[in-house]
Formats: sequence, structure tokens, C-alpha cells
Amino acid sequence: MTISNIKPSTTKPSPTEPLKRAVTGCMRALAGRADLEVAFASDKPSLVGERARLPEPPRRVAAADIAVLRGHADSMALRLACHDGNLHRKLAPEGQQARAVYDAVEQSRVEAIGSTRMRGTAANITAMLEDRYHRGNYHEITDRADAPIADALAMLVRERLTGLKPPPAAQKVVDLWRDFIEERAGDDLDALARSIGNQRSFARNVRDLLSSLDMADESDMESEEDEDDDQENAPDTSQDQNQGDGDEQDTSERGDAEVSDDATDELEEGATEAADAPSGEMPDDADTGDSENSGEMTRPPASRSNEPRGPDYKPFVAKFDEVIAAEDLCDAEELARLRGYLDKQLANLQGVVARLANRLQRKLLAQQNRSWEFDQDEGMLDPARLPRVIVDPFQPLSFKREKDTDFRDTVVTLLLDNSGSMRGRPITVAATCADILARTLERCGVKVEILGFTTRAWKGGQSRELWLQSGKPPNPGRLNDLRHIIYKSADAPWRRARKNLGLMMREGLLKENIDGEALDWAHKRLLGRAEQRKILMVISDGAPVDDSTLSVNPGNYLERHLRHIIAEVEERSPVELIAIGIGHDVTRYYRRAVTIVDAEELGGAMTDKLAELFDDKAPPSFGGNLRRAAGGRR
Repeated sequence: MTISNIKPSTTKPSPTEPLKRAVTGCMRALAGRADLEVAFASDKPSLVGERARLPEPPRRVAAADIAVLRGHADSMALRLACHDGNLHRKLAPEGQQARAVYDAVEQSRVEAIGSTRMRGTAANITAMLEDRYHRGNYHEITDRADAPIADALAMLVRERLTGLKPPPAAQKVVDLWRDFIEERAGDDLDALARSIGNQRSFARNVRDLLSSLDMADESDMESEEDEDDDQENAPDTSQDQNQGDGDEQDTSERGDAEVSDDATDELEEGATEAADAPSGEMPDDADTGDSENSGEMTRPPASRSNEPRGPDYKPFVAKFDEVIAAEDLCDAEELARLRGYLDKQLANLQGVVARLANRLQRKLLAQQNRSWEFDQDEGMLDPARLPRVIVDPFQPLSFKREKDTDFRDTVVTLLLDNSGSMRGRPITVAATCADILARTLERCGVKVEILGFTTRAWKGGQSRELWLQSGKPPNPGRLNDLRHIIYKSADAPWRRARKNLGLMMREGLLKENIDGEALDWAHKRLLGRAEQRKILMVISDGAPVDDSTLSVNPGNYLERHLRHIIAEVEERSPVELIAIGIGHDVTRYYRRAVTIVDAEELGGAMTDKLAELFDDKAPPSFGGNLRRAAGGRR
């Protein structure tokens, strides 16, 4: 008789495992992607290429939880099955608000295709939308200025395409905009219903809808006319999209690998933060933007010679803005607790980022090694050459001189987006990467400043209240109160500022983002430094968004100002500017930029970009030479 000392495993499978397997199988079948990777986590749901992240179901799962989970899965699967990312980008408008509408309506189209064919899918997506809008407190909105038009249009298009009423949580937002939209673009909504199965025709009808709502740029319409001319002159090889088999469309024109790449453009980029709210999650299908653009890109920002350069930008009132140190926003005890929470959250990530930081440190220290010139007529006596003099007294003494190092006195500013869409994993990773890089660069004699930017309130603060009391004058400019945070000044040692980065974990800190003024603020702080070399690194996950400002100004108001500030820095300043976008194509704005798909890649991107900058022996040049992305191709 054989006796084994190995105890049988006592680990019981999670009670939710059967549900996860069922949802995964259904999602792969609906998407037509047998190799689709599906994970479950407490982070925001997202779809990145062939990887989907769904909400972790509770251990005691209710029917409502299952419906919401399946709604997220069905929405992502339909995006993979019925959406062509290249075509979507090709026909996309330029303006930020117009792009938000364009993206939201396209998502409504792909969801409507499944909803009209499968009643279960329709019920699941309805539950998912109700959960999303309820978490975003959309049911509490009473003013059209606070109601995102992109969401209202998405729900109206869904109603036209499927006959389903908006979910209760979004009903108020739709009612606020319904009369306005129906009066100006009712016929365009009907045209969308007739082209649901053809993405190209549907996108053109969306462009007509934007034009009816005065949201389309003239440059957009010109590019659309050029597109039409190209289509007329080209052979007619396009095929109408099949509603049930979106993955198989246009197979004569592009291969399977291209279809797979196209699928990564799964979520709305322009609406990344327009629908964010204090106590809710971001719209789950607006998480990562056009992830086909991940990695380094080399195209410069699009030319806008017919647009004002930005002098018309102004705050309605600036007296409510604040520049504040992190320790003044939070008492020392809470900062210590938040810092402990940050360390606990990223216990596994720190080792990875630390290894990258060590690689950067070795590179920097190697550039600072002392080197000597030998056999000089004057300088320091070279003891290694003294035996020659002893052997032959007529030999002259040999001297050596230390070479000047090419490593210049340097200061680096890390400007972190503290907007609501960074909530969760992105802001946690950003805080830890900034912490570790500050420590690493300080060891190498490079001073580091860590700054953050957000607003003091959601959807307008005291500035908006003052505007309302003043009778709502037209074109008021920026209508929110800025909050610029100094986590670590350049002269402060890392050990004193370490706790401050925990502030990013504080509930309620992350709100709206007005990038242009934040970039201008950080740039001016750098210009006041005495160091020879100045580097500004911006880390963001979305275009500038502030609902209160965009609701009463042109849709590209904040974006145009951001482009103006970037152009000023890149073309006229000695500061070297580089940007990293998390799931957002920042190469549309910055000439020297990189886009990453997942926040987990941030540490590698930061260290690689800084290493490339320090590798550059030539002095920084301005203007045309900065058109190349760091380490990229022309």
C-alpha cells in the first residue's frame, strides 16, 4: 500500500467562475474572435486590441449584476464584429466636441446592430447603459449646460435605430436636448436609421448631422468633399457592410491581420472625459481611444492656418483659481495614510518600474564619468608616467587634465493630468512612476519638479456661478476654477515630498482638465529656473475637457488654446517638450510624443523617453528639428 504525504488541494474555485466562463464564451462567439483574451478586474471596463477587461462580478451575484456584466461584454463584442477602425478615423471630424459626438453615435450604431437582432443583447446593453449613467449622476442634471450633447445624441440615435427608449438615468439629459436636436437635425437622424448596415454611409450621415447642428468645421467639410472625389475617381471596390458579419466586410481589400489591428480602435476617444462625474465611472466604451495609434508616431499636428492662434482665449474670471502645495490640501496624517495606500496598491509594480529606473540611472551616471587628457604640457602631474622620468631623467614630466563633461545642468518637470478619467489604475501608476523617477534623477544630480492639474469643481465652480449671476454674457471664456498642484518643487529633496504624491489617491481630487493653461503654467515655472537644460514631460489620457466651458463656447475652444500653447513652447522656447498619452493619441497635439495603450506601460515609456533625451548630445534645437518624435522616424 502506497502512502502519499501530498495533501489534496483545498482551494475551491470561485463561485463566479462558471459565470465568467459563460460570458467569455458568448463574447468570443459574438465577436467572431476565438483568440480574444478576456480578463475580469475591479478597474474600468476596457477593450484594447484582442484584450478585453470586464468588471469583476461580486461573489453574491444578482440578476442585475449579470445583466450589466453581459452588457459590457456584448457592447465590446459588437464593436469588434461591426466596426472598421481605419474607416472610422479616416472620416472623423477634427473638433473635439464634434469628434465626441461622432464616436458616441458610432458606438450606438454597433450596439443597435446586435440589439435589433437579439432581444437578450438589447436588454443587457440597456442595463449596462442604465448603470453607467446612474453612476455618473446623469439623473440629477437639470441644466442643458451641464448635459453632454454627445450622450444625448447617442441615446436619440439608439432610439431611432432600435425603437428603445433611453434608460431612466439618461432620460433627463435626452429631454433637455431633444427639441433642439429634432428641430435642427430630425431628418439627419432618420437618414442614420436607413444606413445602419453601412459604416461609410452612416459616418457621412453623421457628418451631415454635425453640420446641421453647427458643429462641423469648414476644413472637415472640405476633406469630406475631397474624399468623395477620390471615391468617384477610384474603382468601385467597396461593399456594403453586412449587419451580421461585420468582421468579414471588405475582405477583398484588406487581410485578416489588418482586420485584427482595426479592432483596437474600440472606444470613443473624443468623449474620454466629457461624461465623467464625481461619483461614477467613465463611460466604459470611452476608455482607451484609438489604440492602433499606440507607440511612437511621427506626424506633426494638423495645420490650422485659418484658425486664430489662441489670443481670444480667456478666463471669465481668474480670482477663484489656485496654485497650491499638496501638503496644504490635506493634513499630514491623511497624507501618510494615502501614501501607505499608494504603496500597497503598487507593491507588484514598483519592482518593474524600479528596474527601468535603474537602467536610466546607469545611463545617466555613465555620461557623468570623469575622463582625462594625458601627455599635456600643464595640468595635474600624472603619477602613472613617473617611471619614464626615473628610467630616463631627460624625459619631460607628463601632466593630465580632466575633460569637461557633456552632461549639462538639467531640470525635469513632470506635469501629471489629475482629471477624473485618470481615476483608478492610471493615476496610481502615474504617481508611482513619478515618485521612482524623481528619486532616480535626484541620485544623478538632476532636479525634478512634479506638478498636477485639475479643477476645483465639477462642471463649473464659482466662476460659473458668477457668470450666471451676471446674466450669462455670451462667449464668456473658461468657466471653471483651476487647481494647479505642486507635489514636489525642483529644489525640494525627494524624501520631504514623498508623502505628497499620495494626495492623488484622495477621493474627490480628480475632476476636469484644462490642459492649455496647465502647460503654460508649468512652462513658465521652468523658464524661471537657472539650469542649462530644461525638460517638460506631460502625462495625460485625454483631450482638454470642461463641460461648463465647452457648453457656452465653441466646441474646440480648449483644444485650440492647447495647440496654441504647444506651438509656442515647441517653436519659441528653450524648453524641450515631450508628451506621453495613456490610451489617447497625444501625437495629434505634440511633435515629440508617444502613446501607450495601458497604464502599465507608463514606467517604460517615461524612462525610455528620458533616456533618449539624455542620449542626445546635440544642444536642443527649436522649430523644424523638433518635428521628429524622440527616437522615431521621419
